[in-house]
Amino acid sequence: MVNKLVVGIADMKMARNEGMLITYALGSCVGICLYDPLIRLAALVHVMLPINMETNRKTPLKYADTGIRETLRQMEGRGAARPRIVAKIAGGARMFEVTGGGSLGNIGMRNVESTHMVLRREGIRLLREDVGGTTARTLLFDVESGQACVRSYGKPELIF
Repeated sequence: MVNKLVVGIADMKMARNEGMLITYALGSCVGICLYDPLIRLAALVHVMLPINMETNRKTPLKYADTGIRETLRQMEGRGAARPRIVAKIAGGARMFEVTGGGSLGNIGMRNVESTHMVLRREGIRLLREDVGGTTARTLLFDVESGQACVRSYGKPELIF
């Protein structure tokens, strides 16, 4: 029986050696799998917005910038090494049509762009992604193998 850890919105879970990290309802949100393959330490963070502009920054996992940095900090505290950590991401869909052409309607793409930028700045190599479109996704990450699985309504399961 595989130990399953469910990651909620603005949440992060970590596991070592075995288990399955799962997050549901990735619409415009982005799920980021971070993995150190040498010590088989995995983390999955479910971010909701691109940039943390909270005054007191009470919920860092809600945002791509602070959520990724906080997850990396915790991974390094458990022995992960920054040069070995790799990433796989999913989500960032356009879930709502907003008239007027403003960027509010495409928060999903803003989340993806922010995720890309933070991963680059932190020196984390992005191996694969399944982003954009108009459908929500479920993201599963197998800690033992380092494989991600994306499930989306009406589409074949994607393993990477």
